[in-house]
Amino acid sequence: MTTPVQAKPAENAGRRALWLAFASVVMTFALPLAGLVMSLFALVVSVRAIPALRSVRRSATAAVVGVVMASLALLVSLAVSGMQFYFGDELSAYTECRKGAGTITAQNECVEHLERSMEKKMPFVQPGQVQFPFPP
Repeated sequence: MTTPVQAKPAENAGRRALWLAFASVVMTFALPLAGLVMSLFALVVSVRAIPALRSVRRSATAAVVGVVMASLALLVSLAVSGMQFYFGDELSAYTECRKGAGTITAQNECVEHLERSMEKKMPFVQPGQVQFPFPP
């Protein structure tokens, strides 16, 4: 009977960092707040994997790619989460409006109301400048 060969943790660190970074990108687009937490975790794992890989004389390319992906996911999730918190009242009002809208015209009015309320909260946007290309 042979004993199973176990890989050393440092040898798998790059692959682990890359998978966690990929998962953080997916979580960012699915649930931005969860993506924020996941990208922080992936960033820490990726940064810690670089010296571990160099200590066993392995290529740290996967860990560096993990750092880049996790950093981008972190920036995107911070931006989206911030927008959700900033426009939280407007988005809640829009959700309630859509629940009561039984016709297409009423739904379009909900979208227009959302656009106007978002314009009021953004001082750098001129009235009529915010328009959604598709219904949110």
